[in-house]
Amino acid sequence: MHKPTISRLAKRLGLLTGLGLAATFSFAAQVQADNTVRAVMHSALRVMDPVASSATITRNHGYMIYDTLVGLDEDYKPQPQMADWTVSDDGLIYTFTLRDGLTWHDGSAVTSKDCIASLQRWGVFDAGGKLLMNYVESLTALDDQRFELKLSSPFGDVMGLLSKPSAVAAFMMPESVASIEPGQPLPNQIGSGPFRFVPEAFQPGVQVVYERFDSYVPRTETPSGTAGSKEVFVDRVEWIHMPDVQTTINAINSGDIDYIERAPYDLLPLLEINPEVTTDVIDPLGMMTLARMNFLHPPFDDVRVRRAAMLAISQQDVLAALVGDSRYYQTCASVFGCDTPLSTELGGESLKGDGNLDEARQLLADSGYDQTPVVILRPSDVATLSPQPVVVAQALRRVGFNVELKQMDWQTLVSQRANQNTPSEGGWNMIFTNIGVDGIWTPTINPLLIASGTDGSWFGWPDDAEMEALRADYSTEADEAQRITLAEAVQQQAMEQVTFIPLGQFHNVTAWRQELTDVIKAPVPAFWGLRKAD
Repeated sequence: MHKPTISRLAKRLGLLTGLGLAATFSFAAQVQADNTVRAVMHSALRVMDPVASSATITRNHGYMIYDTLVGLDEDYKPQPQMADWTVSDDGLIYTFTLRDGLTWHDGSAVTSKDCIASLQRWGVFDAGGKLLMNYVESLTALDDQRFELKLSSPFGDVMGLLSKPSAVAAFMMPESVASIEPGQPLPNQIGSGPFRFVPEAFQPGVQVVYERFDSYVPRTETPSGTAGSKEVFVDRVEWIHMPDVQTTINAINSGDIDYIERAPYDLLPLLEINPEVTTDVIDPLGMMTLARMNFLHPPFDDVRVRRAAMLAISQQDVLAALVGDSRYYQTCASVFGCDTPLSTELGGESLKGDGNLDEARQLLADSGYDQTPVVILRPSDVATLSPQPVVVAQALRRVGFNVELKQMDWQTLVSQRANQNTPSEGGWNMIFTNIGVDGIWTPTINPLLIASGTDGSWFGWPDDAEMEALRADYSTEADEAQRITLAEAVQQQAMEQVTFIPLGQFHNVTAWRQELTDVIKAPVPAFWGLRKAD
């Protein structure tokens, strides 16, 4: 096997010293780490619970060490992963059978009781899971490998929810872990997935280390999305946090790192001219960027003002500022994202053009808008969320809004967006976020469509009984044609009430060194399946 040269190792350690990582590595460790993939992810990992948190980096961590009962293939169809299943003729009883060879990282066997506890915990945190649990009459272990999910009435999205990759995937955990009280930290990071978390190498915000779980028994099917084989062909994966993007680009060009999850658009030319680096989109659906207004306080407690704001905005302006390179974005006014089975853009036509400024001004006049300041929160340290507030603030001012742009770091913003007080008391009027299209593509799983007010809605807290009725009808409807009709009704209701404002769809660009092959296209970064040349 080829060994790194001392000069190469010295160079690498020099880079790591600058990142505060040198103490973690030694020359001996580097020599033994030929089959290690060093990756720079889109953010540092600090929150470790992928069920309690909807953060994308935490979800990615979950897919490294945990597994799911059901995967989602590249055609967006549920497939067996940890378990196969059967459904009773009346559609009320789902019987799951765990496949042979499933073990936790501590060597104990995965049992049906573990899965039941995991599903119950997931149902507390995930929006779609909560909805499903309203229809679950019982979860019963039949033996160590089989359990039964019994519904009280038909529910059409059971497998869709169990297989979805975002925002909170239904990860399986040991019963002792899944049974902890909500709000308590996980006692350990023991999963049954293809990689094992290495706690002694973890530096929060700096690096995460995973090693291949040698007792993992993969499925035999070809990898497809989050389904199929998750066989691991590398010994170790290191997530190294590099906050400076230029340093990251230099590191992959020089071979000090192997993989960048999200390469910066403006620096792509530096990678594209390097024949040793590949750049590509590995998540075919990408992400939706969007604006959310606060329904609790003026001026956006008035639907006319919300509609005026939406009509003032052009997605093209937002996407050009956010991405710039038109190869990697598309206008899209569907609340389910575009290129999805339920995609429809009814009611969002103005967003895809130049807006409708005259109608926006008329709605503001009709509402009696009194120049109440619109407080927009802008994160200063997140490149994928900083441009949108600036562009939208300019658009709103153009039609007559009084806008106050408040800049802060992301952690402060995350805290402030949970504040339900008035803007003058620490609250806000408008925020922005990005979400994977795989987490919004149906009325059931899309957390931004929940409209139950302060009792369960995402930040902004819309309260819309008609939307909730439409979502409930969709979740229980079995006829596919009728489900499409209901999805169209959800789209129209979301546009009329401006539940949120879709600002367009964009694709992250992943980069990797030529030593890596067989990189899987999937909605999550998949470090299984890929190989690293010696």
